[in-house]
Formats: sequence, structure tokens, C-alpha cells
Amino acid sequence: AAALFLFGVYYVKFSRLIDRRLASGAFADTLNIYSAPRTIGVGDSLTLQETLTGLTRSGYTAARSNPVGWYNARANGVEIFPGKDSYPGTEPVVLSFAGGKVARIVSLADNTERRECRLEPQLITNLSANHEKRRLVRFADIPPDLVHAVISVEDKRFFRHSGFDPLRMLKAAYIDLKDGRKEQGASTLSMQLARSLWLEPDKNWKRKFEELIITLHLEHRLTKQQIFENYANQVYLGRRGPFSINGFGEAAYSYFGKELSQITVPEAALLAGMIQRPSYYNPFRYPDRARERRNMVLDLMLANGYLSGDEYRQSASASIKLSEEHGGRLETSYFLDVVSDELQTRLDDHEKTARYIYSTLDPDLQTAAEEAVRLGMENVDRQLRGARKRGAVPPGQPQVALIALDPHTGEVKALVGGRSYGASQLNHALAMRQPGSSFKPFVYAAALETAIAGGSHIFTPASVIDDSPTTFRFASQTYTPGNFHQNFMGPVTLRTALAHSLNVATVKLAEDVGYDKVVSMARRAGLNEAIKPTPAVALGAYEATPLEIAGAYTVFANRGQRLSPTTVDFVRARDGSLLYEHQVEPVAALDPKVAYLMVNMLQEVLRSGTGAGVRAQGFNLPAAGKTGTSRDGWFAGFTSELLCVVWIGFDDNRDLNLEGARSALPVWAEFMKRAGKFRPYRDAKDFSRPAGLVGTEICTDSGHLATPFCPRTHTEVFIDGSQPVAECELHSPYPQEQAADRVLDPTFGTGQTVKARTEPARRDATPPQALH
Repeated sequence: AAALFLFGVYYVKFSRLIDRRLASGAFADTLNIYSAPRTIGVGDSLTLQETLTGLTRSGYTAARSNPVGWYNARANGVEIFPGKDSYPGTEPVVLSFAGGKVARIVSLADNTERRECRLEPQLITNLSANHEKRRLVRFADIPPDLVHAVISVEDKRFFRHSGFDPLRMLKAAYIDLKDGRKEQGASTLSMQLARSLWLEPDKNWKRKFEELIITLHLEHRLTKQQIFENYANQVYLGRRGPFSINGFGEAAYSYFGKELSQITVPEAALLAGMIQRPSYYNPFRYPDRARERRNMVLDLMLANGYLSGDEYRQSASASIKLSEEHGGRLETSYFLDVVSDELQTRLDDHEKTARYIYSTLDPDLQTAAEEAVRLGMENVDRQLRGARKRGAVPPGQPQVALIALDPHTGEVKALVGGRSYGASQLNHALAMRQPGSSFKPFVYAAALETAIAGGSHIFTPASVIDDSPTTFRFASQTYTPGNFHQNFMGPVTLRTALAHSLNVATVKLAEDVGYDKVVSMARRAGLNEAIKPTPAVALGAYEATPLEIAGAYTVFANRGQRLSPTTVDFVRARDGSLLYEHQVEPVAALDPKVAYLMVNMLQEVLRSGTGAGVRAQGFNLPAAGKTGTSRDGWFAGFTSELLCVVWIGFDDNRDLNLEGARSALPVWAEFMKRAGKFRPYRDAKDFSRPAGLVGTEICTDSGHLATPFCPRTHTEVFIDGSQPVAECELHSPYPQEQAADRVLDPTFGTGQTVKARTEPARRDATPPQALH
């Protein structure tokens, strides 16, 4: 009686616990993190099979009852029907394919043709506590071959027993007694599920008793299919980097780069064989062990009648084909770390109720970023080995970060925070580093802003600054910057100084503008409070993260409006209610006319300056950007549709000894070339020019109005009212004192009579001493 009472007390206790867990779902505490939706159009390169694979990764199935959505594949086409839990704004469509491209899009809402449509976001990962990764699957999505493989090796009578298998228990006890050691396992799948979901791993009688009660209740409340589904999503199958792989869905992707529904018979047998000892049978580390264990599972499947002789022989002779790309690629995890940090900030008390996270990640762009980083870092390794024949730097030591975002929304579309997340979880996109010359545009923006704000000095792109060796004095200290290879260009225009990244000229400009105004400009662009108004600020000596720099550059790419980077689009609770939605909130940081002048000057960097290598690599879309070299290498640049920042350096702050043009720039160019092939980014346009700007022909050397005697001229852009009025005195045939007061007459240089006239001298950005 006492035993029955004790059993009843425990049964009531655990049944309530289990019922609560089952009511919300066994995996209710997990987060499903999705990419951004994909827009496709008529003419895009896409096949029917690629579309079906993408739909499967988005949670669609062929079952009409699927709440996410369902599809109906047909010859050369597919009907797509979003469900109640699908992404907002998606509509039912029919896609037709021909020649590896989208041939036709028809909306099923009104039976009209569409030029483009939006497909459901893809599941990036499913995360739960203890750094577990899983991809939840339904029983209907599990291939029968996998079900047969699992029950063959783990629980042959699973679909016939009531939670316990007496025959197996007796057999295991007999073998253990005969051999004098405990080797045989007698746990059914139901018992394994009870243990993994609700109990600690301690081996004692109390836990065995609790396992018995939970197993009985599971068998009472759930169907066999439901038990197997929960088991399939919970089972531990090894580790990839810092994450544990839980469930067959994640294992299929990690080991084979496939959706679970696509695995073959030998792949199903391999996964089933790993259940007993996942680390010992890890196919990446121990392929021979994994193959032997797989074939043992195939033997059992043959003996149980799940395979024919031919199927068995074909499967047993198959080689193990693993996907290094998906199995070893964890770079998306750097993006997920940023998502996690942002969720904690955005959701506050709602964080625990979040279930569906729709991120800003573009999977195509992320793949392009990872490939560009891989190729670029191989190039960096080669250069370092070539430069250091003695004590060569082993490959893999220099680190990298790449951030790509939409300059009009701040949405982060791709992020790589290092060479290997498995090797190091330090996210270099968030690491504080000296930005070097990639900071210089903020100095020049502060200078050009004088044409709006006024003052004793009005600076324009044609203003001349002296790039000669100089020692600066500040706060009782001296500061003597140098140029790259100590090359000095003498008097140069601001356009030339920025294009060639001249250090001394930039520090002189910052001194003339005021270091405090440079820092104010940086702060308005979103850079951190640690940046101080000293001469070193002009050369990017104060640290910022690559993600900060990416956000700051939106000031230039978005017509003076700053946008904070974001990785989260919106968040839903389990019941579908909206917990958070990102709102684009631009902050006016720079006059649009000044922003355009900066874009125009940054385009010069790519035309004739330190960034000209971008064009040499074959990237030809209209773009602007800036190299940066400190101890590290940087490149920050953008088109009208996409902004990207690349950083490369050593974790211990050693000097990379590769300027940004040779380290970060090639990665940027490779990535942007790849990005330019995708629909959202391929139609980059020339940057639009706001009203209030004028173009004037000037002398490239002096920055004054051009004359027929000037050997080099170009059309410069000015904020109306700040353009020079005096003609060039460097190349004028007139006496210098007359030329200084002379204003170009409209008939000058046409062969007509020229009337010289004078007017009160206007202040422009050219210090009188700069031309002497």
C-alpha cells in the first residue's frame, strides 16, 4: 500500500509537470531565427529544385494543413500557398521555370502576371538553452528510412510496446551477467526521451523510478508518432564548434548540408548509428569508425526487412560524403550573436516569450561574404608569407570582419566576424580597433560643412592645403605625422588630399577646422564618446568597431541621414502576436549637399586614389569608398544600394604591415562583385545630386577658376555661393598682383576682347601662404 501511495504521489507530480510542458510544446523555450524574405523576379537564375529546397528550409511542406505554408510541385513549376504563420505580405503564386530561370510569375490572389514576388524567409537556426542548435521537424517530414534505421538500432519493437520492452531488458541482463559487465542498453526510445527532456543524467534508483513514471505518462498522453517526433528533435548528435547538435534536422544540415527529407539510406543509417556515442562515431574525425557503425545499422535494417539485398549492398558500399561547407561553416553564428545582443536590448521583459525572430540577413549575400572572406584571407596569408620568409606568419592568424548593410534602412544583410567561429567566438565586427584613414572622411565632412555654417574659413573640395612635413603643437606636446613612405605632395586640393589619403594635409585641415568640430561630426555620425579633439583624431587614432564605422558611413550613403545598424526586423511570440518591429528612424547628421560633396570626393578615391584597385579587380558599379591603414587594414565603401566595411588585423594588435589597399580592399571588391549579381543590389545607380550645387571648371593644381593656360583642369562641384571667383594665378600670364583680383569674364579664352575688372576679394578656403 505504501509503495502504491508513493507511486501515486510521484505520478501526479510528474504528470502535471509533463502536461504543462507538452501543452506549450516540448521545445517552447527555443528561438526560431529566420533570414529576411527573398525577392525573385522574372529572368532570375533559379531552378525548380532550388525553389523547393528553399521552401522546405522555410518550413513549407506538401501538406495543406501546414500552418507555415504548403506547395504543389508540378512539371516545370510550383504553386506556393502561404499559411497563417507565414511571413506578412507573402501571397499565393505560381512560379514557372525554363532554362534555369524564372520564366513566369502569376498571382493566385487575382490571376494576374507579376514581375517579381517575395518568398518566405529561410530558417537560419533554432537555438535553445545550453548553446544547443536544432532544426525542428515534424514526423511527416522524417524519411521512413531514418525511422527504420533508428528503431532497428535503438528500439526494434518501438511501435509495438507500451514504453518498455521486457524481452530486450531480459536479453540485456543476460548478456551483462554472462560477460560480467554492464554493456547492453535496454532503454526504449520513450525512456530515452523521458530522460533527456526532464531528468538529470545521474544514474541512481530515484532517477530510474522517475524515468519509469514519465515514460508511462508519455505513452499515455502521446501517440507513437508524437513520441518519435519529440525524440527526433531532441536526440544529441555531437558538436560543431561551440554548439551542440540536437535533433536529426540539424544533424542532416551540419553533416551533409541537406534538409532532413533529402538524406539517403546510408546517410540515415549513419545518423542512427551516431546516437549511441556521437563523439566516438563523428564522421569528420573518425570516418572509418563511422562507416563501420553505419554498415552495422544497415545489417540490422536488412535483417528487419527494411532493405532489399540490392539496397543493402548499394548502401553498404557507398562512400561517406560530408559537407565541409555546412558542417564546418559557422560564420553565420557571428551574425546570430549580434541578433542575441540586440534582442536583449529591444525586448526587455518580453525576451523569454519570443519564439519567431525574423532577422535582416540575406542568405545569398551572407554566402557571398563568406566566400569573399575566404579568398581574401588566403591572399593576405600569401602576402604575409612572402614578406616574412624568416619567421613566416602561419596562415589563419590574421583575423577579419565584414559588415554589409542597407544604407537606407540600416539593416545588416551580411556579417562575418572572423575566419572561423569554431576556432574563435570573438566577434571582430564588435572589436574596438583604430580605424586609421577610414576615419578621414569625417574630417573632410566637418571642413565642407563650413560652406553651410559659415565662419572665417570656408572650405570646398577645391580648397588648397599644404602637404609638407610639419610638427603640430597641442596641449604642450608635439605631434609629427608622416605620409605613407614619407611621400609629400606639397600644395594640394582637398579632393586630392582625400583621394591619396595624405596624413599631414588632413591633420592641417583638422587644425584649421577645429578638432572639436571634427569630433562633433564623428559623434553625429554615431561614433563613440571616447573620441577626443586632438591632432591624432584626424588620422583615426581613437578606436571604434567595424560595425560602428559601417553605421557612421550611412551619413554619406544616405544623403546625410544616419541610420543605426540593426539585425532584427520583427519578433513574434508563440501565439503569433507581435512583440517588436524595427522602425527606420533616420537622424539628420549632415546637410544633404555636404553629404553629396563627400560622396563625390570618395568616388575620386576609387577613380584615381588609394582605392583604384577596386576597379582593377573588375568591380564597375558606381561606388565611393575609403581605404584605411593603422596597425590594421580597412576599406569602407558603398553603392546606392549597399554599404560594406572590411577590417583585417591581428588579435594582439601587431602591425599587419599591409595597407588597406592590399588587405581589406580586395575582400571588399570581391564581395561587392558577387553582391552585384543579385537582384536587390545589381541596379546600383549614380548618386543623386541635390539642389543647391553648381559645377565649375577649375585648375586642378590651384583650385581656382581655370584659364586656358592651366595644364590640368576639371569640373568641381560646389555648394552654391562657395565656388571660387578668382582665376588661377599659378598659370596666369598676367602679373601676380593683377591675377589675384581678376574674375574670369564669360568671353575669356574665346578670342574676343577681354575686359579685366576687379572686385573686393572673397574669402575662400585657400590660405594665402599655401600657394607659395
